[in-house]
Amino acid sequence: MNAAFLKKVKRNDQLARWVITVGGMAIIFSVIFILVLIAKVSLPLFLAPKAQLQQVVQLDRANEQIVTFGHDEYMETAYRLLDDGTTVFFNLEDGSEIDRFEPDPPAEGLTPLTVESFGRLRQAIGWSDGQLTVSQVRFKPFFDINNNNQRRIDHEIIPLALFPTPADGIPLISQARIDEEGRQTRVNRYPGNHLTLQVREVSENFLGDEEITETETTLSFNSSGTLTTLILSAAGQHLYAGTDRGELLRWYLSDTEEPKLIETVQAFADQRSITALNLVLGDVSLAVGDETGQVSTWFPVRDEMGDKKLKRIHTLSQHNGAVQKILPSPQDKSVISLGPNKLILDLMTSERFLLAFGEEEGLIDFRLSTRGDSILALTKEGRLLSWKLDIPHPEISLGTLFGKVWYEGYDEPVYAWQSSSASDDYEPKLSLAPLIFGTLKGTFYAMLFAVPLAIFGAIYTSQFARPRLREWIKPAVEVMAAIPTVIIGFLAALWLAPLIERSLGGVFLSLILLPAALMLSILAWQGARKIEPLKRLERGFEFLAIAPIIILTIAIAAACGPGLENLFFAGDLKQWLFTEMGTRYDPRNCIIIAFAMGFAVIPITFTIAEDSLSNVPNSLKAASLALGASRWQTVWRVILPSASPGIFAGTMIGFGRAVGETMIVLMATGNTAIMDLSIFNGMRPLSANIAVEIPEAPVDGSLYRTLFLSAVILFVMTFVVNTIAEIVRQRLRAKYGKF
Repeated sequence: MNAAFLKKVKRNDQLARWVITVGGMAIIFSVIFILVLIAKVSLPLFLAPKAQLQQVVQLDRANEQIVTFGHDEYMETAYRLLDDGTTVFFNLEDGSEIDRFEPDPPAEGLTPLTVESFGRLRQAIGWSDGQLTVSQVRFKPFFDINNNNQRRIDHEIIPLALFPTPADGIPLISQARIDEEGRQTRVNRYPGNHLTLQVREVSENFLGDEEITETETTLSFNSSGTLTTLILSAAGQHLYAGTDRGELLRWYLSDTEEPKLIETVQAFADQRSITALNLVLGDVSLAVGDETGQVSTWFPVRDEMGDKKLKRIHTLSQHNGAVQKILPSPQDKSVISLGPNKLILDLMTSERFLLAFGEEEGLIDFRLSTRGDSILALTKEGRLLSWKLDIPHPEISLGTLFGKVWYEGYDEPVYAWQSSSASDDYEPKLSLAPLIFGTLKGTFYAMLFAVPLAIFGAIYTSQFARPRLREWIKPAVEVMAAIPTVIIGFLAALWLAPLIERSLGGVFLSLILLPAALMLSILAWQGARKIEPLKRLERGFEFLAIAPIIILTIAIAAACGPGLENLFFAGDLKQWLFTEMGTRYDPRNCIIIAFAMGFAVIPITFTIAEDSLSNVPNSLKAASLALGASRWQTVWRVILPSASPGIFAGTMIGFGRAVGETMIVLMATGNTAIMDLSIFNGMRPLSANIAVEIPEAPVDGSLYRTLFLSAVILFVMTFVVNTIAEIVRQRLRAKYGKF
């Protein structure tokens, strides 16, 4: 052979080897880069929370007695209310005074006796004559055009309500709330477990004049202990109280009915004293602190009788002494509690411990900012300490992502995905368990439909069909892969799903008749094949005998299905499934997915399996036939084992194709994130969930990063499946040979 030609071939082979190597390495590095990219976005979900001390301000406790305090959301200015009613606004950086508001009592000579801070910088001040005023501190940032547009913060105190002196005199403690409709509620606690309720309704008559309706009611109850603490809900419709014998009491203070004590619960068997109460964001869950330092949360759960009763749901952190105070975050379901030595921040839903700080500061009181991202605390020595909180994703933990969680309002722990709600009090439910389950469920039913058809079709095409027929069948099946999945999903959702729903009886009848008809036809064929004209069908045209039987059987099932449904299921099989089997029929269910996604998986599985079967050497087939084996025995004992590595590889590639499918499952499943093996229900797989949620996910938010974590899990699932498949394939090749 020409030396120059050989040299050219060698050079081209070497060049091709380098191109293939570089291309392969580029693909590997690209895949690794994609994995690193999506993992980098999801990793901040698991970063540890931090609390950073920002400012320390020393106050003059010798000349000032601080009743309450607070700060703005920018951590620049704060205020303190003194025991004479004066409100002082000061700079948090150096403690310098900015504004001073003199007290505005309801009458001359009154001094504050009690102060309760609640809501967004609201405070209820009980005066020395028993009257109570509710006011709100407001920080108003603005840009001063006379001073180079520098941002400044203006301050004001807005009066909201005035309650008269109760009929029973000056209370020990008072709490007041104002709802959105202007209803004003006040609860007064007196010695000897005496509680009264004052309600003021402010309205306008038809002349536009303001009318005030005032009522005062005694809240009666029986308790073996003494009231230690109480808390009103934000709208003033629910009242909770705790006693020194470990009892929790709950009232409903309706605006249309008489106040009613709903229940009294013995919260602790050892009758430990309840020292602190507060309502978590949303006013459904109650945070309880006791004398042992334990913080727990409770909310009403439906019992066997259908009534909602308070139940201890979550157990949070343990202090080394009595809990002194509990405050909820205004942004999520986390609560911060003050014990003898430190502040502890926990997330209620996942029972996740977030932060503990201030151990050596001697804290006696604290406030949260309206954003919930900073804390201002007061020490025994009169210092005000401000911390900046960095808790990027408090609601995310391994427990909430993959375990059962007892969410607020649920009667038991569940796996749930619900990323959005119309309510500000909503807590996100970002469990990936139902999405992983939905991915595997949809893949299982699709493979259950596709794999037998693809493999048996490949066996028939490669081993039984005539070469001329194979030249038509294989390209036709491969063309199926070119159909856009959005078209398949569209047809499945708008044509196939209604069709199956209307013909549900016929579908189930066909599952019985079709196998029976095939078996009977095979038995009949054993006798009919002796007829000379029919022998021609045995060599590659068997489908001509099978196809009419399949079509006829399906037609019979479709015709008889409605009649049998009327006879056995009162004309409504879906209702029978629900009433008798407890299974709800979803029109977009796994039956639809089995057909639609199976249709998309068949081409790739069929092609690889058919190639593997066709590549088995003819010598093996000839040897088997020469030894007296039938064609089917040859296929079963010789061809299939030899081609098993390729068949298995095609099946696993089809599995990976089904796992990553998006458009079909997005359009044809109903996207219900539930964990139910029933074939009549839909599901929500990881891929479809990413497609649905990502357009609405705030960048770098918890949902956004969780979706990227879903992509990582999907990547890992595919990698693990392919790795296992390759290991099995190599072992099959070692056992049966390389074909």
